Amino acid sequence: MSAASAAASPASPHPHDGLLGLPPLTAADFAAVERGVAALLSTGDDVVIMQGEALLPLEACIRGAARPGSTALNIVTGPYGTTFGGWLRDAGAKVVDLAVPFDSAVAAEQVARALKAHPEIDFVSLVHAEAATGNTNPVAEIGEVVRDGGALFMLDAVASVAAEPLLPQQWGVDLCVIGGQKAMGGPAGVSAVTVSERAWQRIAANPAAPRRSYLSLLDWKERWIDGGRRTLPHAPAQLEMLALDACMARIAQEGLDAVIARHRAAAAAAREGALDLGLSPFVSEAAHAAPVATTVRTPQGMHAGELVAAALAADPGVPLAAGGGALASEMLRINHYGADATLPTITRTLSALSAALHR
Repeated sequence: MSAASAAASPASPHPHDGLLGLPPLTAADFAAVERGVAALLSTGDDVVIMQGEALLPLEACIRGAARPGSTALNIVTGPYGTTFGGWLRDAGAKVVDLAVPFDSAVAAEQVARALKAHPEIDFVSLVHAEAATGNTNPVAEIGEVVRDGGALFMLDAVASVAAEPLLPQQWGVDLCVIGGQKAMGGPAGVSAVTVSERAWQRIAANPAAPRRSYLSLLDWKERWIDGGRRTLPHAPAQLEMLALDACMARIAQEGLDAVIARHRAAAAAAREGALDLGLSPFVSEAAHAAPVATTVRTPQGMHAGELVAAALAADPGVPLAAGGGALASEMLRINHYGADATLPTITRTLSALSAALHR
């Protein structure tokens, strides 16, 4: 066919044409998705859905709540804790880092000692589950300690939501950030944060908090929440919002408890299978292992990247990845979250890993 005749011919239907020309997402639709997030987290705190990946609300929380003259306790159990420390320092806060080995979890007693040693601490940041390293932290116990000390508590629950219990308001979390791309099995391009009344007061009193900015939580409060949720500040990311709503509906249909149990079963099977293959778990104590990812140490003389490549050659669809940064050569990760949190997927992954080890 010539270029001219091709141009004159009607275009063939595209498989994704049904995603185009959708009616606008209304303010009522947007508010309904917010209510769905609140129900998922069993919270009465305000929910702000931000139009970007979860790093957006995480940075927004720190830029809004931390300020020159404040002192922050930054609990570092993985790479995201390191990122938070940088943002806190950029915001002018004095930062006290409580760093624990990435193959373990932080204990509430350690947090209590840090708060006692630095009574000026007024902000605490923590990652619930570190998918990159495969550990998880006891948020309920830590929240009680932080609440007793009077500090504001920010939690990164992007990896833990829908994979393990998460009750931010009950646990004393003032700012809880979630994303849909892991255990929820949803989109990466939209995220949410719950904001307590204490957090709103803290951000409003901070003259350095972002205003008229994509990082501004106050813009959402003043222009959306305080306005009765009648007019959106800007055009929402429609497809991502619909995808978030759809994945929450799917979780509700399966049942949140069942989704959590499915992740726990996948994690237990992955850990047991890795041990059967002679691999050592990166997180030594099973109680500290996250339900979204099982991390293991590579055998001596093997490189994690090469081992993962060999496993993917045996079965390209398995959720295996090498560690990042300093762990790139010595750690590999089985990512069992969302649709991959099933026993058949774990069996396939372990089979591919076994084939790679034997090669």
